[in-house]
Amino acid sequence: MFASDVHALNILLAVQMIQPPPTTDPSQLRVLRLLDESPSRTQREMAHELGMSLGKANYVLRALLGKGFVKIQNFRNSSNKRGYAYLLTPEGVAAKAELTRHFLARKMEEYDALWQEIERLKAESAGDSQAS
Repeated sequence: MFASDVHALNILLAVQMIQPPPTTDPSQLRVLRLLDESPSRTQREMAHELGMSLGKANYVLRALLGKGFVKIQNFRNSSNKRGYAYLLTPEGVAAKAELTRHFLARKMEEYDALWQEIERLKAESAGDSQAS
């Protein structure tokens, strides 16, 4: 194996390790929803509204850009970074809908499990008070 082959392999492995988060990442749904409401938000505003670091907001946004779910549009001829809009692509709209369906299904399962636990605790509590 030549040094150039090792170097190429190292680059390939490094790229594979820096993959964007999976599409099931709840942060991606939160960012997609926020951008759908107001595409002209800055990354700093997104991070603040979502309660995440600016680095994480940038990471999630880059993942969405890389997947083709979001595109950047310069809506002002300005060197000001605030002159950009993050627009959902048709793929991004579809991904947002799919993520929303998965999120809702997961929350409904959590609700059902919580309701069952509450009912079990009520029955247990009623049984304990009758035994006393």
